Amino acid sequence: MSNKKFTQPAGLAKPAGYTHTVSTEGGRMVFISGQVAFDANNNVIGAGDLRAQTEQVLRNLGVALAAAGATFADIVKWTTYVVDFKPADRAVIAEVRGRFLAGNPPPASTLIGVQSLVVPELLIEIEAVAVVD
Repeated sequence: MSNKKFTQPAGLAKPAGYTHTVSTEGGRMVFISGQVAFDANNNVIGAGDLRAQTEQVLRNLGVALAAAGATFADIVKWTTYVVDFKPADRAVIAEVRGRFLAGNPPPASTLIGVQSLVVPELLIEIEAVAVVD
């Protein structure tokens, strides 16, 4: 059985939308490759639209998690890559992400601005680590 502990240590800035430290004991680790805004037929969804692409990426992440017997509640760490990141992008991503996390403690998180992804139309990629009971 997995025991997950989400901690906001005193002495660090209060985070918005992520947890500074997540520790686990027991459980099975699941590593999800970076998910992008492709549908099941390899079509890019939401070209030029960060919100639409973030929604598709998180839907894809949900499918990958389910295939491993996990849910969004099991995510302990994720990394987000955003093409040509601007500070205003953070609010868009956070709003969509909040809907998928649905009241679960936010995982440890890193957001990285990048020059490009594997296909020029892609704007965002998210990889995750989950721990399943």
